[in-house]
Amino acid sequence: MSHLTDEQLQSLYVQLLEEKVALEKHFASNDQFGLANSFSDSIGELSMYDNHPGDIGSEVFERAKDISLNEHAEMHLEQVNEALARMESGEYGVCIFSHQPIPYERLQAIPTTLYSIEHVPDPDQSFRRPVEEQVLYPPFGRTSFDEKNNETEFDGEDAWQIVESWGTSNTPAFAESNQVESYNDMYIEADELEGYVESFESFVATDLYGEHVTIVRSKAYNEYMHSDEGDPFLEPDRTADLDED
Repeated sequence: MSHLTDEQLQSLYVQLLEEKVALEKHFASNDQFGLANSFSDSIGELSMYDNHPGDIGSEVFERAKDISLNEHAEMHLEQVNEALARMESGEYGVCIFSHQPIPYERLQAIPTTLYSIEHVPDPDQSFRRPVEEQVLYPPFGRTSFDEKNNETEFDGEDAWQIVESWGTSNTPAFAESNQVESYNDMYIEADELEGYVESFESFVATDLYGEHVTIVRSKAYNEYMHSDEGDPFLEPDRTADLDED
């Protein structure tokens, strides 16, 4: 027999029914907190890929909040329906963990509760996130292959390096390296070798048949020689030596 009186049960039933009607009305007339619309339509952008990932950071946060609010409403409706079902089966008002009666005062405050206050479980963490975070997630979301040993193709980081090398709104304070001497060195891995693996490949040249080796005395060549990595066939830059004299 329930520890609740008929009057108390009737009051809780009306309270639950009102919540059920309000939630169902909300889902019938609402666009799920804006989730029914595409992200680009909601902010008026033609593309979500902008020059700076932070440009839509606020919008992604709002999207995550909308998902959370909608998920909370969905979960609340499930709890209301479960409470009404338990009321019909005569199990309402009993803690499903301790099987002890839940005080009427607690049921008045939270009519959907299944637990006495001593046995409330820790809330489950939700892993439902905005799909846009798959792109913005550091370092470059699903398009980054730096961590995969079997992937060597052009990826999201490479694309961003090219865009960033043309300039951004960042200052040297945001540079990846703390030894920035030029704005041209500010983009991610600015010192990365591009188009070759070893630095000497950028200044050693041959003819069409792989013969007649010549040296292009470039900045890379000078840095290579000054770092004592030069091979015997790489002669010192005599022009540079004359300039120093």
